[in-house]
Amino acid sequence: MGKKIVIIGSGSLVFSRTLTIDCLSYEHLQDSHFALVDIDEDRLKYSGQIVDRIINDNDLKNASYSIHTDRKEALKDADVVIISILVGGYEPIALETDIPMKYGVDISVGDTLSPGGVMRCLRTLPVLIEIAKDIVDICPNAYALNYTNPMSMLTWGMQKAVPELKLVGLCHSVQSGVKEWARRLNIPKEEINFECAGINHEAWYTKIEHNGKDLLPEIRKKCVEQKIWNGETSKMELIKHFGYPVTESAAHVSEYSAWFRKRPELVQRYAHRDDNHWCGIHGLIKELYDRPDWKDRMKEMANREVKYELKRSHEYGSMIISALFGGKEEVIYGNVMNEGLIDNLPRESNVEVACYVSKNGIKPIHYGNLPSQLAAINTMQISVQKLAVEAALEVDPEKVFNAIAMDPLTGAVLDLDSIRDMTIELMEAHKEWIPAFNDKKLEAKPQLDYVKEAGNEWIVDSAEENINS
Repeated sequence: MGKKIVIIGSGSLVFSRTLTIDCLSYEHLQDSHFALVDIDEDRLKYSGQIVDRIINDNDLKNASYSIHTDRKEALKDADVVIISILVGGYEPIALETDIPMKYGVDISVGDTLSPGGVMRCLRTLPVLIEIAKDIVDICPNAYALNYTNPMSMLTWGMQKAVPELKLVGLCHSVQSGVKEWARRLNIPKEEINFECAGINHEAWYTKIEHNGKDLLPEIRKKCVEQKIWNGETSKMELIKHFGYPVTESAAHVSEYSAWFRKRPELVQRYAHRDDNHWCGIHGLIKELYDRPDWKDRMKEMANREVKYELKRSHEYGSMIISALFGGKEEVIYGNVMNEGLIDNLPRESNVEVACYVSKNGIKPIHYGNLPSQLAAINTMQISVQKLAVEAALEVDPEKVFNAIAMDPLTGAVLDLDSIRDMTIELMEAHKEWIPAFNDKKLEAKPQLDYVKEAGNEWIVDSAEENINS
């Protein structure tokens, strides 16, 4: 009997189709059964039709699929569970972008950090924890591959709440970044040797070589070439000033720090749109998720004239599944709990590092120390992630405020009173998707201005003592 691969959130426009094709491209996985799960019955129906088409186009008589709205039914006898969900759909994404903009916090993507990332964690982590508990209860030997953002927060929270879960978080930013630099340097991607480590969407290529030649000096020169800079503004600024390429796009990078979006003139400098790049334009995430034509697109994918080919993408999911179940051993980049993998990042954090995959499982590889400046940049994000995870697990509205207050972009734009006001508004707008907080409101605090006539309390002795000491 073939392996059973469960895809939770199979009603996505592209992702479920891509992973199915990827898995079936391996001969030893062509007898797999795909259990497709979604709470949207229309999307689920179309995803089943698309998988059916892939199987029939390639005459894979031993492959099969089933569709489920009940994930517990789908999880029976599962070998691998792929998770890619979106809680609440488009509406909360628009809210967590538009409300901060009222206060001057200009978000582009907001699925990793920023007020948007924190709110997405709050509404998504409880659902993922329930999925994790179901996996451990129904198919305890199954591996869980999480593709859901905010990756670091969610993978951290799932592992903390359900430590026995066999879990790795996956993204394509590491391999996409290498592909981009291979293209810019005119070198075949397969010939590049690299090392990368950090956190999801902010991992660093600390070694990039070709035939033993260090490519970092050339990359440091190219980052200030006008054409390359235009296409990846803030991303190139990090190389220019800190010395190493980062994995994620400029749209993401621009909102992870206080440097690029805190004033309108800076947004204008670093955020723009051209034919090939969307460098951090405001509300990019809304354009990506507002898809009223989704049904027509899924129909087209199910009924297209051209046959589906088993052409593998660069996603790590199928590589992991292949290696776990009899295929070639692989090295992939996964998101796992640190526990000493990157020595100068907090031990209790979620990091992105190389992982060795074989029939014996997924084994993270110790990296060592990041360059200190890169570890410092990562640590700013990790502080926000930790508070957001604790806020969700403890249902603590003050920690929601703490997480958003510690966000570098938010703190660069707003004072604490304004951040509290914004957080109250965000939580109220999201109450449908964060029901655990409905009885735990974030409290307003008195807001004071200096009034000269009121006089000032000044403890002279203490002041003099401090000055003299």
